[in-house]
Amino acid sequence: MDIEHARTFLAVVAAGNFVGAAERLHVTQSTVSSRIQSLEGQLGVRLFTRGRGGAELTAAGRRFLRHAKALVRTLEQARHEVSLPSGFSGSLTLSGRIALWEDFLPLWADWMRREVPDVSLRLEIGFEEGIMQGLVQGTIDIGVMYTPESRPGLAVERLFDESLVLVSSDPARPWPDPNYIHVDWGAEFHTQFGSRFPDLDTSARVVNIGWLGLQLIQAYGGSGYFPERMVRAAIEQGRLWRMDERPLIRLPAYMVYPQDRSDPAFIRAIEKLREMGAEERAR
Repeated sequence: MDIEHARTFLAVVAAGNFVGAAERLHVTQSTVSSRIQSLEGQLGVRLFTRGRGGAELTAAGRRFLRHAKALVRTLEQARHEVSLPSGFSGSLTLSGRIALWEDFLPLWADWMRREVPDVSLRLEIGFEEGIMQGLVQGTIDIGVMYTPESRPGLAVERLFDESLVLVSSDPARPWPDPNYIHVDWGAEFHTQFGSRFPDLDTSARVVNIGWLGLQLIQAYGGSGYFPERMVRAAIEQGRLWRMDERPLIRLPAYMVYPQDRSDPAFIRAIEKLREMGAEERAR
């Protein structure tokens, strides 16, 4: 079986349709269709039901999913392990939202290096769509994000609720603020923000990364919503001010991982994230 056929199958599962899979794989939609048809011919079953809502897995497709993931993961692990320096027995890839790399995921990475030193870590910053695609295709082992999608074969666990606070470069800055910077924290954030400020126009300045919004505010002034962990030091140092009259926004942080993984290093990695999530919830 051509490994690209398995990759294409997983891309359709991740995107939910053939068009999205083609975009992610940088090929034409007809190429995706041809690969899936070829794969279905080799297996002798229909893998997807096509409809207006996209492409849904058939019962046979759901059964094939774990095998396709195993095929791709085996190849990726072989590539990693062949290139591993001496002293390492395996590798693990974790991808997470950039804000979660502030005082949370670095602690996990440090623990892994101390407690599981024979595992090589690949650490990435990503967005939900790309992380989910990597998880489905087997190129990412663990994803940590705010708004995951439900996908067959993947477990989704809530780690903790992120507290987003409105901060300003000037304690006297008015609200609504004409220099407000709207950070795209995902669908859940947009829903909560819209319910609190239904009449506020957020189109003037929108950024997709919290770090970028924070740099703009600190350099040129303004306000914005950020996880409390990201701005705690700046508030304590008097470089930013919290606008306490503004309501908090709670954004759940999740970890997502394949349900069929059971190797010891992977289990320890998951358990440590689960433990750290419980500690965050207790604060």
